[in-house]
Amino acid sequence: MPQLRVLAGPDPNHLASITHLVNTNTPCKVSSDHFEGHIIANIKGFNGSTEYFERDDRKGVTWSIQVQGRFLQPHSADDILFGNTFERPLHLPWGSGAALKFMSYIDPNLLHDLTSQTKPWALSPLVATMPHFAHSHKSRPPKFPSTSSLTDDNSQLSLAYHDEDDDDVDSPLSSASSSTSSLSSVSSEHSAHSGCSGHSSSSPSRKSLSSNGSKSSKIKSLSKVARGSRPASRNRNGAPPPVNLHTAVQRRNYFSVSKNRKSVVFGPEDIITTDFCYGFLEFAPSLTLRLPGGISFDLLRYWDGQPVRFMCCERKDAAESSAGSEPWGQSFWCVAIELVD
Repeated sequence: MPQLRVLAGPDPNHLASITHLVNTNTPCKVSSDHFEGHIIANIKGFNGSTEYFERDDRKGVTWSIQVQGRFLQPHSADDILFGNTFERPLHLPWGSGAALKFMSYIDPNLLHDLTSQTKPWALSPLVATMPHFAHSHKSRPPKFPSTSSLTDDNSQLSLAYHDEDDDDVDSPLSSASSSTSSLSSVSSEHSAHSGCSGHSSSSPSRKSLSSNGSKSSKIKSLSKVARGSRPASRNRNGAPPPVNLHTAVQRRNYFSVSKNRKSVVFGPEDIITTDFCYGFLEFAPSLTLRLPGGISFDLLRYWDGQPVRFMCCERKDAAESSAGSEPWGQSFWCVAIELVD
């Protein structure tokens, strides 16, 4: 097995090793001005064993990144992205087109520019790409970590539905400086954190990540989302409320529509729990990408040594984009896997 190191933190510039925590079900705390939460990493065949991969509902899974946390400022679900980002161009092997088609098949919302000669990326709206996703109010967060697998639970998602016109809403969200979140107490019994907290400041398949409109006006609008009222049958954008999303398929179908994502706002009141887990990457005995149809790639032959980053970040406004700048916005959290010399 290749020698790997796993790191985590609030952004790519503030990462700390969590290699010793992999497969231990011990969370690493991540905290910044933009996000606070906990991360758990599992990799099959790496750093000992874990019962996670023996569960009936995780058979065939080879790696998992679990996260629970909250965004400290309000963001629409359309503006919270998740995926891979890179610092320099990739050396893509022959046949990589098949891999990209496979990725687009399992995630129709995927946007990417992996042939970029500056900073390649592949990102999707988090709420639409996660195979397992749960939303809850901060007063009732699910247990984390848990000895049972995360399943979709979006029964409280209507609380995050933005069903008012911007000019008519006058019930603000609680600010990030309000009473201490219950999130901290959920993991208090697991106090052996890795210290990965950092303080950070502020073609069809190659679509722009940029969103339209002024971010300042958008944040001002989103900070006025009404909570607690019964959602309308449709808001003024024509988006129905996120109700009856009992399964991952129903949730991903609903959030595959842009106007539906824009009508849901996550802020300090909302606890988001996710499990990004798949089986197409194998880390032992070698680093291999396996696709349907018997297609496989020995990734070590093409890996140039730069870290593979899994990052949750903000969509970048068109007004913020400039030549030479990163194509993604503010990072919320990041997990990186790198080769050890």
